[in-house]
Amino acid sequence: MLEIESIKYEKCEFKILDSISFKLDAGDMLQIAGDNGSGKSTLLKVIIGLLNATSGTIRWEGSQTNTNNIMLKNVLWVGHQSGMKMTLTAEENLKFYHPTTTRAARWQALEKVALGGYEDVPVAALSAGQQRRVALARLWLSDARLCVLDEPFTALDSTGCTLLAQQMLIHADRGGIVIFTTHQPVQFPHNRVQLLNLELH
Repeated sequence: MLEIESIKYEKCEFKILDSISFKLDAGDMLQIAGDNGSGKSTLLKVIIGLLNATSGTIRWEGSQTNTNNIMLKNVLWVGHQSGMKMTLTAEENLKFYHPTTTRAARWQALEKVALGGYEDVPVAALSAGQQRRVALARLWLSDARLCVLDEPFTALDSTGCTLLAQQMLIHADRGGIVIFTTHQPVQFPHNRVQLLNLELH
């Protein structure tokens, strides 16, 4: 479904990614690992089109993604920034991103990330960790086939980490792909998650 071939990324003549290649099929999960500064977040952004690779090819279902349109239609992205609109409530943010969902579904998604009771609170009044959990609640509502999550377990307690890991597995079991980074010791079933280690350059 997703093919990354010989991706390189340089900034100001500094090599950040060097010849990264892998293929992922429906149902696959991939953890991008590496030390700080090894290019984990950069690779995620290149995959979804937020950054343009210096060279290399990205294909989605056989089509080269030389424009962002293909990926935008198929990706749920949660990065370091929450992407939430500060003047809207937690529920209104979810409705903005997923307008066809029901109010009950949005409330349930917020409950899953321990934000029950915060549905009508403006996001600007929430802590940074709570804002991130609002963003992660989208995973319970999205029908995107590719989920790309940068440090999704940050600011979650052990119960929240377990629920999120279960939802990631559910997404993969439904035929989706999950790519993520994490420094948290989250447990997945044996051999369920592939690992790609990046090295500092």
